[in-house]
Amino acid sequence: MNAVNVSAEMDKLLEKPETKGKRLLLHSCCAPCSSYVLMYLRKVFRITVFYYNPNITEEAEYVKRAREEKRFIDTLNALDDGAFPIDYKDGKYEPDLFLREVRGYEDCPERGERCGICFRLRLGETAAEAAKGGFDYFATTLTLSPLKDATLINRIGQEEGEKAGCTYLPSDFKKKGGYLKSIELSKEYGLYRQDYCGCAFSKAERERQKELRKEEENNGKITGFTVKRGGRGF
Repeated sequence: MNAVNVSAEMDKLLEKPETKGKRLLLHSCCAPCSSYVLMYLRKVFRITVFYYNPNITEEAEYVKRAREEKRFIDTLNALDDGAFPIDYKDGKYEPDLFLREVRGYEDCPERGERCGICFRLRLGETAAEAAKGGFDYFATTLTLSPLKDATLINRIGQEEGEKAGCTYLPSDFKKKGGYLKSIELSKEYGLYRQDYCGCAFSKAERERQKELRKEEENNGKITGFTVKRGGRGF
């Protein structure tokens, strides 16, 4: 997988006439991450967005992201630009399952073993749903984030696809400026954009980083220096 330029391979697939109209089940974590991916793929694939994210441990946050995803899809479907209409499917909301799966890994850092368990949980369910629904491919928006390991995500996706009997579509959607384009699209369509992946552990880490940043900024003001920090969203 490391030796393969998955972005270039996807472009080759999209250029094949026989690909047009194939059915793709696209796992989405949120509207901002799906924004670029849907723009990129919706004129080739018949896409169903699958919102399955038990890692979002606060129900209000889960519902807010789901509503925003559906709103964005409705907006795209209203465009008269020759793209295929996008369908939407809710997965089960089961945060207790996520918490059981990551028990013992609560203190892992971001990009650690806990994240791998989370990826497998979501991609395994997506693969099973894709096989059950007779989709040609399944994929995930997770590789858009510069904070997530696309190589690991793709490996897990292929493994879960083989188990379920459905073809996984490897991706690295942050390539070719995909992540930056998602930020632009989020601004253009007024999408709710969060700064953590969704789980309580990620949120706690983000809050800790914010507190550290405040302390550094305050220390900088006291000593006469201005501290500048760049932020990156999920």
